[in-house]
Amino acid sequence: MSKVMIIGAGGVGGVVAHKCAQLSHIFTEIVLASRTKNKCDDIAQQIKAKAQTHINTAQVDADNVKELTALLQKEKPSLVINVALPYQDLHIMDACLAANVHYLDTANYEPIDEAKFEYSWQWAYQEKFQQAGLMALLGSGFDPGVTNVYTAYLRKHYLDEIHELDIIDCNAGDHGQPFATNFNPEINIREVTAKGRYWQDGAWIETDPLSVTQGYTFPEGIGDQNIYLMYHEELESLTKHFPEIKRARFWMTFSDNYLKHLEVLQNIGMTGIEPVNHNGTEIVPLQFLKTLLPDPKTLGPLTEGKTCIGCIAKGIKEGKEKIFYIYNICDHQACYKEVNSQAISYTTGVPAMIGAKMMIEKTWLQAGVFNIEQCNPDPFMEDLNAYGLPWKVIELTDTGLHS
Repeated sequence: MSKVMIIGAGGVGGVVAHKCAQLSHIFTEIVLASRTKNKCDDIAQQIKAKAQTHINTAQVDADNVKELTALLQKEKPSLVINVALPYQDLHIMDACLAANVHYLDTANYEPIDEAKFEYSWQWAYQEKFQQAGLMALLGSGFDPGVTNVYTAYLRKHYLDEIHELDIIDCNAGDHGQPFATNFNPEINIREVTAKGRYWQDGAWIETDPLSVTQGYTFPEGIGDQNIYLMYHEELESLTKHFPEIKRARFWMTFSDNYLKHLEVLQNIGMTGIEPVNHNGTEIVPLQFLKTLLPDPKTLGPLTEGKTCIGCIAKGIKEGKEKIFYIYNICDHQACYKEVNSQAISYTTGVPAMIGAKMMIEKTWLQAGVFNIEQCNPDPFMEDLNAYGLPWKVIELTDTGLHS
């Protein structure tokens, strides 16, 4: 039905390409583009051994709007799936406008020189995309992404109002490495070392990084894990689009080993994002650290265990207080067997494909800039079950969380 361009050839880009190729009746042609073309070529070779979809590769600097626009005008895709770095979102959106191409991403824009996560820069493109008759779908990963759709689904089918929302992301997998990140190290460490923030009674409350923690018991054998309060961008859009929410928080698990290594790296300045002079050359410590750490793509065959990501929503249904937990369990080794990736990339890449499918099939297609929870959740939820991320909803008598 359509040709798409995937920008980014990291772990998530590989999953998106594999999953799109599995649906050759929808994604009739794929262009995989990145600054490093040989990474694209490697993924393309994997896909050609498994699927019939026609896939081409291209080299492009996604920060160069003129260069990317020229590639889009040459290839003429109907949609760009942006799984490059969040710093590049606005440049890619500009190129899509110039080339008359729909846009989708999995993470909101952030400036390269400041760990600041907010949607204001992308929401400001609303009028431009409306006037161009193009759609920009923001945050079609897992968190943000599936967690937003989970919230919309609970609000549509299970609760008349949501008053409290807790999003909990657990990776109970083990890759056996002394220290590694499951997705881009630079983005991961910037995110984890930023101050925490949560929504309470109409205002944001800020906390020191990883200073708020508690235990939580996860379902289906994962068991007890420590969870840490962080800020995540879906809190901003969800509290905007569901204004009855009185409190919204985001939690993530980390192993003691990960936190100890991170503490040492912070103490010696290796997580800094300001340039420093080294023998006459300016380097950014965090970018240098990224070159030393294992490439997340190499962790696929090493990682065992499961992830559990979901939402706990407390609210009112027909005048009575109700609590529902909606979640997905994903197995690292099953993901690697299917698409040569661990579950962290898989859980982001599959929803990116599904969001693209929604747009190409015109199930979701309207002019403007939209967060994913603004769209009808039902067809997306059906596709999660169909394409590798099955979910469950259970009713709880207690959230299992401290206030």
